[in-house]
Amino acid sequence: MKAVLQYRASPGFIQLLKTQQPEWLSIAVVEEFDNLLFHREMQDADVLLHVLEPVTAAVINHAPKLKLIQKIGVGVNTIDLDAAGQNHVAVANMPGTNSQAVVEMTLGLMLAVVRRLIQLDQATRAGKGWELPLDIIDGMGELAGKTVGLVGYGEVARRLSPVLQALGAEVIYCRRYASNEPEPNRRKLVDLLAQADIISLHLPLTTDTEKLINSDALAAMKPGSILINTARGALVDEDALMAALTTRHVAGAGLDVMCREPAPADNPLFKLPNVVVTPHLAWLTPETLGRSLDIAFENCRRIKDGEPLLHQVLPR
Repeated sequence: MKAVLQYRASPGFIQLLKTQQPEWLSIAVVEEFDNLLFHREMQDADVLLHVLEPVTAAVINHAPKLKLIQKIGVGVNTIDLDAAGQNHVAVANMPGTNSQAVVEMTLGLMLAVVRRLIQLDQATRAGKGWELPLDIIDGMGELAGKTVGLVGYGEVARRLSPVLQALGAEVIYCRRYASNEPEPNRRKLVDLLAQADIISLHLPLTTDTEKLINSDALAAMKPGSILINTARGALVDEDALMAALTTRHVAGAGLDVMCREPAPADNPLFKLPNVVVTPHLAWLTPETLGRSLDIAFENCRRIKDGEPLLHQVLPR
């Protein structure tokens, strides 16, 4: 059996692959931008280990032996599920494997924005750490005493909530489906936007959630609030966010994901001093990769042996 990993794998990731790879599985590692090699390797691939590069209908149609698209992560919005279904290709993801990493990055972005860490770092390196503009000092704060609104309440948000509470923050959240248990901290989205000092997004990207944070939602946010996004870039209307950040109605943003990825250097958000950005790596730690490979290789075995898959998305 052959699997293709389409990803710019680090030496540490390559070593993990070699350590955990079963004897019966061969793996070809192809960088995302090497389209010619990827096309060639997919000709006899049984499994595609998919990270971020979109899996289009063309990719699926030109892989005649493909049986499984295994998402390394959770979101499957980058996979053409219709094409996969038409070609009888199974799709699976791995909820929970990257949750701890995303929780920690989300917290890190909150702290970086609230404490103005990027600007403090730059000023200190320039020998001007004691000459900071006074508005930077006035603009700093603490998480303790803040109200943090979690939009979406899946695995990441549920893990993040007690961490924030331990730091002294109040946590409120909104989600589509109610629990059978009492939910005193659950809010409607419009109420959460008005009440939260920090809003953090934890939603999948769907037709219903695309540009959920648009100009109306941003206007409804509490003046001086902060937006954090470690979910999907297209949840946010970037033009509207740019306007809200420029007027300082939104005081700052921490963004691990962008509408266009990889994000080009000319993205206007990158010019704003009140924005902290990272390159869609909230999920990526060696620990995440180790957990992910365990599930990926188990699903490869299940495809080989004709057994039901773990976390199967398609066929439903």
